[in-house]
Amino acid sequence: MKAFMVLIKFLLGIALLIALILGGIILYALMTDYKPQEKETVEAIGNGNQTITKNDLSFLIWNIGFCGLGENADFFYDGGKMVRSPQNDVESYYQQAKTFLNTHKNTDFVLLQEVDKGSKRSYYLNELEGLNKEVFSNMNASFGKNYDVNFVPLPFTNPLGCVESGLGTYTPYKSTEITRYQFPGNFAFPKALFFLDRCFLLQRFPAPNGKEVIVINTHNSAYDNGNLKEKQMEYLRNILLEEYKKGNYVIVGGDWNQTPPGFNNNTFLKKGGQEASEQIAVAFDYMPEGWIWAYDASVPTNRKLSEPYSYVRTFTTVIDFYLLSPNIKLKKVEGIDLKFKASDHQPVYMEIELMN
Repeated sequence: MKAFMVLIKFLLGIALLIALILGGIILYALMTDYKPQEKETVEAIGNGNQTITKNDLSFLIWNIGFCGLGENADFFYDGGKMVRSPQNDVESYYQQAKTFLNTHKNTDFVLLQEVDKGSKRSYYLNELEGLNKEVFSNMNASFGKNYDVNFVPLPFTNPLGCVESGLGTYTPYKSTEITRYQFPGNFAFPKALFFLDRCFLLQRFPAPNGKEVIVINTHNSAYDNGNLKEKQMEYLRNILLEEYKKGNYVIVGGDWNQTPPGFNNNTFLKKGGQEASEQIAVAFDYMPEGWIWAYDASVPTNRKLSEPYSYVRTFTTVIDFYLLSPNIKLKKVEGIDLKFKASDHQPVYMEIELMN
């Protein structure tokens, strides 16, 4: 009986210790929680000071996966085992990203997602400034922070640690306004303390005809049951319609974490490969008639991360695309197949014309 009581006290002690550790982690997260306002002004860095003097504009979107989710990576939150890629892999993915982006350094607008500034998962690379200095040296870089957690405790045996990341927009044009908009809704407590604060980055530029070009870089929620996306999409739609009502040109691009209207999520299924992941699609009636969903249905933009990439096995789909207001003509949209070497996403290039 004495031995049994000793065991009980020991187990109670362990349980108390665990509770104190978890309580301490949550208390620390509460004290350091990133709490952005609904609207926040963002300052650009860099040398871009041009004015838009043409109607033809080019765009590139790409979720670079913080340069940690290239072809060799899986991810624990998607059913894989890896918490972070080895440092040499991260450095290799970063170099590959820079090499590719260098081929698009004359693109008018480059909209990137999951750009790290100071994260353990990417070995504290400042990817935002690095790309600005080494690739887009003649452009402005604008940053919309959507992930700022001093310590992510998951998984408990090998915590993800600190993360600072967000949206990076690069352009040679000087904007009259750069605003970070906080999407409504979040996960329940305490999960919300350790997840992204989803947002979009809106930039405003004078158009040649006196109207304005509105460029929005977005990264919508993942890992939710659709409720968060629904709130986010409603919030975004109201702003888009308001800007178009003013006569402005509206371009949205990024990682929507949902498929565009009408896209078949089974398009790239391979015989004997992974089954399709459940994916929410944007509703057909989300926007009024005349708005254009611009995507390339022949090239996947996202892959499953439950295992390293395999062309013959890995499930892929399209969740990275653009939305254009009716006063814009879509001239070209093209997915770029990089074989998922540098990221779990692939870039999408687009050319448009502003219609008078």
